[in-house]
Amino acid sequence: MQLRYTPEELFQAVHMVTEQHFDIRTITMGINLKDCIDTSLEQLQQKIYEKITRQAAHLVKEANALEEKYGVPIVNKRISVTPVALILEAALSRNQDKDADMALAVEVGKTLDAAAEAVGVDFIAGFSALVQKGETYSDTVLIDSLPAVIAQTKRLCGSVNVASTKTGINMNTIARLGILIKDLAERTEHAIGCAKFVCFANAVEDNPFVAGAFHGVGEADAAINIGVSGPGVVKNALENHPNADLTEIAEIIKQTSFRITRVGELVGREIAKRLNVEFGILDLSLAPTPAVGDSVAAILEVMGLAKAGAPGSTAALAMLVDAVKKGGMMASSCTGGLSGAFIPVSEDQGMVEAVKVGALCLEKLEAMTSVCSVGLDMIAIPGDTPPTTISAIIADECAIGMINNKTTGVRLIPVPGKQAGDYVSWGGLLGGSYILPVNEFSADRFIARGGRIPAPTVGIRN
Repeated sequence: MQLRYTPEELFQAVHMVTEQHFDIRTITMGINLKDCIDTSLEQLQQKIYEKITRQAAHLVKEANALEEKYGVPIVNKRISVTPVALILEAALSRNQDKDADMALAVEVGKTLDAAAEAVGVDFIAGFSALVQKGETYSDTVLIDSLPAVIAQTKRLCGSVNVASTKTGINMNTIARLGILIKDLAERTEHAIGCAKFVCFANAVEDNPFVAGAFHGVGEADAAINIGVSGPGVVKNALENHPNADLTEIAEIIKQTSFRITRVGELVGREIAKRLNVEFGILDLSLAPTPAVGDSVAAILEVMGLAKAGAPGSTAALAMLVDAVKKGGMMASSCTGGLSGAFIPVSEDQGMVEAVKVGALCLEKLEAMTSVCSVGLDMIAIPGDTPPTTISAIIADECAIGMINNKTTGVRLIPVPGKQAGDYVSWGGLLGGSYILPVNEFSADRFIARGGRIPAPTVGIRN
């Protein structure tokens, strides 16, 4: 069925772009690589490169054409692929030569990076493993190779799903991830490699946002997933109603979300048609940028909070996320991904300011993640934070996701040589942030126990 758009909707779209920082944050093409599996590394690399460069050959060209046609900025063009741990398995050594197999995994990562460069996309994601209940040998090889492969590539992003509501939390892998994140931080300037890695609970298969995107095994051979953003649009709408009560504010957000989603659906369906692939989902996530006014924290302040992190922040964020989801679902039957609101500290100028003045701490951020779209995102912490502390923070965040049957993720960045209160800048969409202090009490014995935290009763739903 062809969707029809009124002249008024198109006029509103132009206004949102020119005045309120609205954009299509990403057009992400998901590509299945299961048909590339081969016992030969050379053949595997050749098949992967050929599949990606053929399938995504016109992605950037068509996205740029739509950007010009509708005047809506498309910030990033990205690719997600089948979790690479599944693709590696057949090519690994029969005698499980770990060093040789890790070197093989790095070469596959470089092939993905080269394919992304060839088609001109900004990022390629899916160097991933799904280990919520345990690791195969291929999973172990991929996870252990992550610091090396991310340090040696430009566009490649990776993720590990370590927990789910159905299976519980894999504490053995989480214990290793604290060490991995520290290693990755040391290998890259200002620990920027850590921005390209995320660990999840309840990861979704159609997420268009990096670093956590991958093309799930239940997806079509190729699909277009759209990530739409517009914190500035919501902020502007609320500023126009300074005396509205909270019920009215929720309705305003819902109506604004509806308008944003309609524009995203228009672009998504048209580019899918042009590329002759399926239109997958539209992820309506209020994803901030370092630009002034394009901030989720600023929305919370317009609602009446002095700063993000003040008492009431979790309640305000919960209402915001719920209203965004409701508006998006009314506008599109294909709403999916993570949809809601992101709170990546370094990418949100309002969040950075809240950290600077002491309004926002790690513990309050953790509370807010119980209601936001993802989790502890783009948080800079002291470089001397112990690996076990990082692992314990990941476990806490996964517990929130597991118990609440929602996706949670962690992107922590331990910046070498930096202490709490110092500032670090990465530039671009990653922005910069003050270093947040971390609780200094030890979790060493807890993390050393290993094992698996069992699934909760809420996970038993059949």
